[in-house]
This record gives sequence, structure tokens and C-alpha cells, in this order.
Amino acid sequence: MTTPNSTPESNPKSKILLVGALIGALTGLGAAYLLLQRAEDEGLNLSAGEGVKLGVTVFSFLRQITQLG
Repeated sequence: MTTPNSTPESNPKSKILLVGALIGALTGLGAAYLLLQRAEDEGLNLSAGEGVKLGVTVFSFLRQITQLG
């Protein structure tokens, strides 16, 4: 949260959130593109097992990010 005397550009938390949001959006866009390519090539056959593996991988990735700092 910014104080009345500071601008969002001078707040490092705002910059980190903005960069994180941009990286997340680009990563999500890339993942959706790859999933669409796979669906066009061989049909969208995402099994429950693959969904669970994907979920575990995402949570593992997020856990590693939180342990960086």
C-alpha cells in the first residue's frame, strides 16, 4: 500500500507485484498456447493423472519460488 506522499513507481513492492503479474501472464499465455497446439495436433486428451501431475508441478514450482527469499 502506498502512502499519500509516495508514488507507485517509487514503491518497490508495487514494482515487484507488477513484474510478477507480467511474468505470470506471459507464462500462462505460453502454457495455453502449448496446450492449444497439443489439442490441435492430437486432440485434448488430458487425463486425471496428467491433471494431478500438472497441479503438483505447479504447487512445487510456487513452493520453490517462496523459498528463494
